[in-house]
Amino acid sequence: MGRIFGTDGVRGVANQDLTIQLAMDIGRAAAMVVEEACGPAPTFLVGKDTRVSSDMLENAITAGLCSAGANVVSLGVVPTPAVAYLVTKYGAQAGVMLSASHNPYEYNGIKLFNAKGFKLLDAQEEEIESIVLDHQIPFQVKRASEIGTVSHASRALEDYVDYLKSTLDIDLSGLRVAIDCANGSASATAKALFEGLGAECGIFHAEPDGININWRCGSTHVEELGKLVRQGRYDCGVAFDGDADRCLAVDERGQLVDGDKLLAIFAHHLKEQGKLRKDTLVVTVMSNLGLFKFAEKAGIETRSTKVGDRYVLECMLGEDFVLGGEQSGHIIFREHMTTGDGQLSAVQLLGILKKSGKPLSQLAELMDTYPQTLVNVKATPAMKAALETSQRVQETVQKLEAQLAGDGRILVRCSGTEPLIRVMVEGKEEGVIQEVAQELADVIAGLAPGGKEEA
Repeated sequence: MGRIFGTDGVRGVANQDLTIQLAMDIGRAAAMVVEEACGPAPTFLVGKDTRVSSDMLENAITAGLCSAGANVVSLGVVPTPAVAYLVTKYGAQAGVMLSASHNPYEYNGIKLFNAKGFKLLDAQEEEIESIVLDHQIPFQVKRASEIGTVSHASRALEDYVDYLKSTLDIDLSGLRVAIDCANGSASATAKALFEGLGAECGIFHAEPDGININWRCGSTHVEELGKLVRQGRYDCGVAFDGDADRCLAVDERGQLVDGDKLLAIFAHHLKEQGKLRKDTLVVTVMSNLGLFKFAEKAGIETRSTKVGDRYVLECMLGEDFVLGGEQSGHIIFREHMTTGDGQLSAVQLLGILKKSGKPLSQLAELMDTYPQTLVNVKATPAMKAALETSQRVQETVQKLEAQLAGDGRILVRCSGTEPLIRVMVEGKEEGVIQEVAQELADVIAGLAPGGKEEA
């Protein structure tokens, strides 16, 4: 993880951690790095979600880009994967998305994409960090005649929605779907997309006001969608996060169908169609044991990566796989998209529902979920650094793993986007794993800010 960039771009509290100056400097440095790779006067697409700070940060990063000679095409409010797709469609050299994904409204972030719609390479992010933080290379300041210009893409939303519709070879007429837009980017696209495919839709939480993004709605609060599905007697529901790059679902009974179960449904379907390349599914270390059991039974190989869709994609590209994702709902269909796309996942799911004629609850029975608990420990950078070398933590993990007696597993990892250390425990008995997770979390919380352990 870099000094500015985490596993999913730059992220922090807007106007506090992610300041106007930082956004402007990142814009200037990004223009320099992309110009070095692609030539003078590169074009950047800039998209944003619905946070109150997004306009401010868009203006700041646009100013930085233009001052260093880059041209900017403003996309307005769009999902993150729309930026990745439109970069290639419009022939731009790079893309910027302003979003903090599933985080509360006070956070915001900066994600950068290259000309092929992939997130920037680590080496390029490190070069940007070096320019911004170390000042070893002075910021590029163009003459007045070389300053970049700003224009607006009037058809950005239509072009993106039309592309997603083209990935499905069947209409969705007859399906009744509840759609939770999280008061985020999907608010601008969901109605046109799903109704355009023929579904009867109930559109919920699609009235963003700048501060209600992800607030008691969306993929971080799927229980709300479950109630709506039951009350409205919908066939299913889908929920997106703030920038619509992840999707979770609920079945007709209002029960959660998480990213792991969605991956099982997609992998099974693609394998039946002969489209699951190398019969392999890419997942992360946080995926439920039940997903691995399903894959084994279905004759599907699995590859596990570190948490983060960028690592899933790296594995997919490196070994030529077509499907991968995370329990959180980041799912990558490499045939269609270069990054996780929540609405694309929903479109593909609804297509399977329509073709199979089965209820979602039945499709989700492909995979049995093992009890899993997650405890988040607030952590400073020093605590994260001390985690790997803490003898007490290591001894506690060994003791608790022995207590699980081979019927579960423990995973401890530092969040790449938030000041948290995550403790995940999985096993057969829910009460046991909750006790194990809390005991380990208490030990980790004892890591002192200075990297030493409290007595």
